[in-house]
Amino acid sequence: MKRLLSLLILLILVSSCSKLKDNNPIKLEGDALGTTFHITYYDKNQRNYSLQIDSLIHAINKSLSTYIPTSDISKINQGDMSVIVDAYFEEVFNKSYKVYKATNGIFDPTIGTLVNAWGFGPQKTMAHLNQTKIDSLLQYVGYDKVKLVNHKIIKSNPGIYLDFNAIAKGYAIDVLGRFFETQNIATYLIEIGGEIRARGDKTWKVAIEHPNFDGSQTFQASINLNNESIATSGSYRKFKNDVETGKKYIHIINPKTGFAVMSNLLSASVIAPADCADVDAYATAFIAMGLEQTKTFLKANASGMSGIKVFLIYSDENGSIQTFKTENLVLTKID
Repeated sequence: MKRLLSLLILLILVSSCSKLKDNNPIKLEGDALGTTFHITYYDKNQRNYSLQIDSLIHAINKSLSTYIPTSDISKINQGDMSVIVDAYFEEVFNKSYKVYKATNGIFDPTIGTLVNAWGFGPQKTMAHLNQTKIDSLLQYVGYDKVKLVNHKIIKSNPGIYLDFNAIAKGYAIDVLGRFFETQNIATYLIEIGGEIRARGDKTWKVAIEHPNFDGSQTFQASINLNNESIATSGSYRKFKNDVETGKKYIHIINPKTGFAVMSNLLSASVIAPADCADVDAYATAFIAMGLEQTKTFLKANASGMSGIKVFLIYSDENGSIQTFKTENLVLTKID
């Protein structure tokens, strides 16, 4: 699902490292994946990689963007099973499958039909959604109904609509980071639409946004990133109101139920010394799970998710904002 930059959960505040004082950073910014990017990196040769970055972003869009009718994923969603997918598509497909299995199907890129039906995707919204209509769409959901064989996608049902937008921003960040590393640039920070990958001999300080429903922006806390990635998914900005029932429907849909009803979990930030694509996917999955299921998941998978840190912001039964964090996460309160 596409998350708007207006979420801007993360804001780069301060960066400092004594070993890099005499090396001026290079800062680049622009548009990417329907949002914006900001990149800071250290290069003793002061090389500008704007053209290479634009080229890589273009290639990722051509492979994975559901908002470009001629992209590989759009062609596949339109029924063209002859498409030979590239390495970007294959890596995202396989990463998504791992998270799909780990979350027992809560993270599922085949929810594209539901995303469109609820009005959060590039296709036409379905009017007057009810349980009967949702049940009819759930036949197209299930990542185990899709296979990757000899660089081609095979769908058990032609109506299945793939949507990698919940992992694509994080993945694009990883691709750009790997490019820098091939150029012997070890210290960098890449941000696209609020997701971040930070590497090198540097500590980066970023802020996590407080959930404000009025569109204003304040910050809950800050954290230090050291060779880590962070992604935040929120339910408090991008949602729709049902004029008939008064319910709020968020852009992150539970593939088990087919519904996108607002839960008490407002924001989920995931930090780990892993690829940004991975933390991006888990942040989305946690919002779909809700508070209690996420806490249960973290407890059950503590031994198998080395280095993962999680910060959750939720609304209690009285409507007050509360937080939960894993024990290994150090936060600094922002007054």
